[in-house]
Amino acid sequence: MNHHFSSLRWQRQALLALSLLTLTLLSGCASLLPPQEIEIPLSRLQQSVQKKFPYAERYFGLLDVTLSNPVLSTRPAADRLLIALDAQVLPPLMKTPWQGELLVSGVLRIDAARRAVLLTEPRLENIKLDAATGSYTSRLARLGTQLAEDLIGETVLYTFAPDAFVVAGQRFVPTGITTRKDSLVVSFEPAK
Repeated sequence: MNHHFSSLRWQRQALLALSLLTLTLLSGCASLLPPQEIEIPLSRLQQSVQKKFPYAERYFGLLDVTLSNPVLSTRPAADRLLIALDAQVLPPLMKTPWQGELLVSGVLRIDAARRAVLLTEPRLENIKLDAATGSYTSRLARLGTQLAEDLIGETVLYTFAPDAFVVAGQRFVPTGITTRKDSLVVSFEPAK
């Protein structure tokens, strides 16, 4: 009978040891998960940005500016996102607005706390207006720079789902973002 109890005790201990080993291996496997990537199509970001237009404001107390039809593109070599916009500027005492295009860009950044991709560091790339003469060049550059700052600032382009940073029970943290021709790619690694 002692042999039966000793065999039963040994089986329980073996089962307990096997259970502990399995739990240890499973928790170790989670940290062995490879880095992850999430690809966000540019078309999805386009839909998000489009909701903010048309944009109409008065600048410098003189110029009525209307921006519309945003078109996003990437500059992969610089990891910048470009926004081309149709622009109308109506100077004082004129009946017909100047028509043209505004091109601004921003740097992509991840805000892990908000689970979001932000567009930051605004920059005027180009402003072209059909009827603007050389005497307005410096004012237009100032206007374009102000518009870039007002439009981009720290714009939220994309918000991740609450569980986007969890894979197989392991929490991941975003580590980088790169641009491709038609998408953004966000990289994640297991949290330490």
